[in-house]
Amino acid sequence: MTETQGNSSRPQGKPGMASGSIGSGLIALVIVALGVFALFGSWYTIDQGDRGVLLTNGALSSVVDPGLHFKLPWLQRVEKISLRQQVLKWGCENQNDCSGLPAMQAYSRDQQPADMRVTVNFHVPAAEVSNVYTNYGSIEALADRVIARKAPQEIKTVFGQYDAVSVIQNRAKFNKDVAEAIAAVTDGPVMIDSVQVENIDFSDAYEQAVEARMTAQVEVQKQEQNLQQEKIKADIAVTQAKGRADSIKAEAEASAYKTRVEGEATAEAIKARAAALANNPLLVELTKAEKWDGELPKSMIPGSTVPFLELSTPAAASN
Repeated sequence: MTETQGNSSRPQGKPGMASGSIGSGLIALVIVALGVFALFGSWYTIDQGDRGVLLTNGALSSVVDPGLHFKLPWLQRVEKISLRQQVLKWGCENQNDCSGLPAMQAYSRDQQPADMRVTVNFHVPAAEVSNVYTNYGSIEALADRVIARKAPQEIKTVFGQYDAVSVIQNRAKFNKDVAEAIAAVTDGPVMIDSVQVENIDFSDAYEQAVEARMTAQVEVQKQEQNLQQEKIKADIAVTQAKGRADSIKAEAEASAYKTRVEGEATAEAIKARAAALANNPLLVELTKAEKWDGELPKSMIPGSTVPFLELSTPAAASN
């Protein structure tokens, strides 16, 4: 009994003291965590190519340039606005590369329907960052309200000024007209960099008709080339024939001239010999003497005379 009573008389620990220690530890842990969060939440960085919009309790305080900056934890926050080039696409071959916008459908001046794949490149100027956040909240909202809602109508209007054939033949001018039209109606804090109509897809029936017409034109051009070649060949043949005729004519004229000259020379020679004979009768006898070899004929016809030269002197002959 005494031992039992002695054990019961020992002091027992107070439960309130243990629970108080645990509570104090939790409070300290919360304070440390809040301090860590406050420390890490008091600084931030802005990348090059972006701008930061510093908000204090939701109100715009300033636009922050790239670099390391500090802010008040819980009271201030930062929204980033990119100054890099952004892209809006209407229609695309790869669905993962689209802006969620379908291909533009329009009619040409000659009432040919077409689906167009269009890309608009734009960016936000640095001076317009506060305007973008204040009036639009984000670049996506800006692009939707300022570009995506206005560009399709402008592109359709410009496309309607072209025939189906001319819009293909003058693609550069069409792109230029589309870019100017979109830039003219874009009145928000954004800069249009370029507009590209990447593809114009007409109906299958129209494309088949164009292909047939182009095939016919190619065939006509081929026939015209063949005709031109035949004409050239004919001109060459005529030129060659004329050349041969001119050559023959020249040869004939040369031959005639030669014959005439030779005839005239022969006539002059005959005339000269005749004159010489008339003026000198003994020239004949001289010619005979020059041609006689000095021998008499070996055989003679009976009763014929013996040919001989008259060798009398000129004085005897004259007597």
